[in-house]
Amino acid sequence: MHALEQVLVLFLAAVILAAAARRVGAPYPVFLAIGGALLAFLPIAPTFTLPPELALALFVAPVLLDAAYDASFRDLKDNWRPLAGLVVFAVIFTTAAVAVVVHWLVPAMPWAAAIALGAIVAPPDAVAATAVLRQLRPPHRILTILEGESLLNDASALLIFRLAVGAAGQDGFGIGQVVPAFLLSVAGSVLVGPALGWMTLRVMERVAHVPTAIILQFLCTFGVWILAERAGLSPVLTMVCYAIALARVAPGRLPARSRIPTNAVWQTVVFALNILAFIFIGLQARPILESLEPAVRNQYLAVAGAVLLTVIVARPAWHMPFNALVRRRHERDGFHPPRPMLRPSVGSGLLISWAGMRGIVTLAAAMALPATFPYRDLITLTASAVVLGTLVIQGLTLKPLLRALDLHDDDPVHREFSAARESAYQAGLDSVAREESAAAKALRHKLAVHMKYERPEAEPDDAMVIHNHLHRRAIRAARQAALNMRDKGEIGDDAFHQIEEELDWLEMTADRTRA
Repeated sequence: MHALEQVLVLFLAAVILAAAARRVGAPYPVFLAIGGALLAFLPIAPTFTLPPELALALFVAPVLLDAAYDASFRDLKDNWRPLAGLVVFAVIFTTAAVAVVVHWLVPAMPWAAAIALGAIVAPPDAVAATAVLRQLRPPHRILTILEGESLLNDASALLIFRLAVGAAGQDGFGIGQVVPAFLLSVAGSVLVGPALGWMTLRVMERVAHVPTAIILQFLCTFGVWILAERAGLSPVLTMVCYAIALARVAPGRLPARSRIPTNAVWQTVVFALNILAFIFIGLQARPILESLEPAVRNQYLAVAGAVLLTVIVARPAWHMPFNALVRRRHERDGFHPPRPMLRPSVGSGLLISWAGMRGIVTLAAAMALPATFPYRDLITLTASAVVLGTLVIQGLTLKPLLRALDLHDDDPVHREFSAARESAYQAGLDSVAREESAAAKALRHKLAVHMKYERPEAEPDDAMVIHNHLHRRAIRAARQAALNMRDKGEIGDDAFHQIEEELDWLEMTADRTRA
């Protein structure tokens, strides 16, 4: 029971910290990481241990699937050059830079362990960056690059990590092992991921019970990760391909009554996993520091500071020259994107370079190290410092930087959303245009009203204001009538919950069109 109480207290503290972060406009991972670090040094701080083999699957698989499912394959393809630069070359550059710095500071550390540390801290996490950037509506191209990077750089970083961990056990790290394993892993993951997505969808189409469907989704998510890991593929890349394949087909085959509660459950689970990961990393610091001699502790802290500085500097050291080459190419050949988007500039390069906060993948990879791995305490402590340091230094300055750079585009997502809305609702109107029943007339009126509405930030016309007001007033009256009947004993709770569910669905349409 004591462990349960500790978990509940952690979640309560994390919810309060996340609410405080939203109030001040800061990324909630910053507050969670700071809170976890402070909590670790309290006398009553809880202690948690997690099996290393469970860390990556538990924390990364659901979070990655949720992000990849919402990713735009078209936009990722349009920005493949900067993505390839960040996903492959920036990861390799950062890994190598960290490995060299660490091996220089700790010559006794094997190269495989130094490379493993570099791979752990190399991949940035989009959770913290987008938590800040989405509030300010930066150019869509920058969001696409950062979110796409966070999906794919984990694959390259964790592949290097796995190879380094394996090489540490064999006391060797040869390039001849890396290239074939990398090519096989990438090719296999790209093929297996969509195939598993197709198989999952075939099963999900036959499940009508929503709670069962949600449980099966989580089972399939962890199953895909475990299967890819056992087959020697990249679990991250397999999961990304699996999720993107699902996202392309599932919306046309799964009903809304399943999709709405599923989205709510996934949002809650992803938030809970982020809470646990960022709190856990803070709790790892105290036992490590307490177990070290003062001289060793000072050395470890110096190494952690040097690695933090290295990862902050390495990202712009790679991306800004790349950005300059891209701009020079556009000056020579012209900028001809497949669709309107922000032109690469010094400002966009600076923003992408500074949005390098580390997060859940770094935390999970550090916790996934075997207990007997060389310099495991140093690596875990350094990973904690890098996550906390980048979140605080970069996370709290990203908003002022974006405001100073004043980057804007013409909001292509809203433009496409408006075109899709008009086309979709017009198709709905056309489908019942020849029907003359009262129900058809009412439906045409409802579709016409919805077609005029654009989004909550838009100013609605008078007809929309009146429609929304009447809609909400009618739902409130209907709900109160049902409550009165239940209170008087005219209907039982079973009947009440049925009408309550029906009114809830109607109320959701009113909330969706609220100005």
